[in-house]
Amino acid sequence: MSEPLAQQQKVLEQAVACALDAAKALGLDGAEVAIHKQQGLSVSTRGGEVETVEFNKDGALGISVYREGAKGNASTSDLSEEAIRAAVKAAATIAAQTTADRFNGLADADRMPSSLPELDLYHPESFTPEQGAELASRCEAAAMAADPRIVTSDGASFNSHEGIKVYGNSHGFIGSYASSRHSLSCVVIGQDEQGMERDYDYTVARRFQDLASPEQVGRQAGLDTAARLSARKIGTCQVPVLFSADQATGLLGHLVGAISGASLYRDASFLKDSLDTQLFPEWFSIEENPHLAMALASAPFDGEGVATQARDIVRDGVLKSYLLTAYSARRLGMTNTGHAGGIYNWQVKRNGGDLAAMLKQMGTGLYVTELMGQGVNGVTGDYSRGAAGFWVENGEIQYPVHEITIAGNLKQMYRSMVAIGSDVDPRHSLQTGPILLDTMKIAGN
Repeated sequence: MSEPLAQQQKVLEQAVACALDAAKALGLDGAEVAIHKQQGLSVSTRGGEVETVEFNKDGALGISVYREGAKGNASTSDLSEEAIRAAVKAAATIAAQTTADRFNGLADADRMPSSLPELDLYHPESFTPEQGAELASRCEAAAMAADPRIVTSDGASFNSHEGIKVYGNSHGFIGSYASSRHSLSCVVIGQDEQGMERDYDYTVARRFQDLASPEQVGRQAGLDTAARLSARKIGTCQVPVLFSADQATGLLGHLVGAISGASLYRDASFLKDSLDTQLFPEWFSIEENPHLAMALASAPFDGEGVATQARDIVRDGVLKSYLLTAYSARRLGMTNTGHAGGIYNWQVKRNGGDLAAMLKQMGTGLYVTELMGQGVNGVTGDYSRGAAGFWVENGEIQYPVHEITIAGNLKQMYRSMVAIGSDVDPRHSLQTGPILLDTMKIAGN
């Protein structure tokens, strides 16, 4: 950690402490304060020409105070002592006007971490706009050269950001950590006699040197776009469906919403009262690992200061944990799981081979590479979404398909998983390989 960063962390921690002292002086029951100071560069190009250059440096101090079950919020980007005290007073005034809720309040003091693990999340780089533009332009050039049917670029973008997150509450806990994130993406359009198609690729990592090269990203975007050309419609049928690793992440992402505390206490989840029940095949498991070094979804504590910890989300097909914050845990009469702010490096157990092997295992069916629309009912689990991908016969891709709808029910879909492939997409907080379902309804011609 560089000295300037250490100094900046100290300044932010002092601002948080100032706010907590101000809350204490007002005689409030509790207070929590957070700030995420971020800065970075974003450069986009189109057709090899610079389109936008953005520098950002932002981050406001957010303050929540509690008095007799009532909650008030305020924020300030001015970190002077006078401005901080004024913001705390404003939050207290708001709390005095709001309705009390007995479930409000800080997470329990014994859930705060006694020490913070070193997660190696901070790998900043200094780029000029010219360097960012060069990376994006190289990405575009590689995409355009990938196939003669690629006719135009819809743009490439390079981003490099770093930030410091500080959280403190009136239990006496103040914690902070720094992180960085770099990314590169490209979108291109292809055309043949049957029409136009678009696709993209991207890479993201904590360390710049861990990104795929601009040439790799661009070429993959071009190849994926070209592969979609001359897409056909298929007839209505019921066949096995293989979700690409990227789309499989979204399929399991519906599990995240369904087992989140807010959905559960609002009776808005198809998985209410499903803890310790069999939802998946016995070979299926999901582990959460918040402390993986350099991982994109690692954190030492959650948005309420609760220490993150490794846990089984699903073990041997059985749901072992909900995702609860302090508020939702109290509403449900359960234990806070430290999930204020999201999930942390979900790793899904694989039992299948690479993509070629998964296609062979499917035999004849649909390989889904794109999903469209929001046709998922979180209350019932009913699932119906527009899709595009490839028709597969005898384990071999035959041709691209589009303008179809796939339908089912998430409970049934989760139970009907046949295999999960080894080709994991590392770019998500939920990491899985392609997922093969034994059958789904396909609505086509």
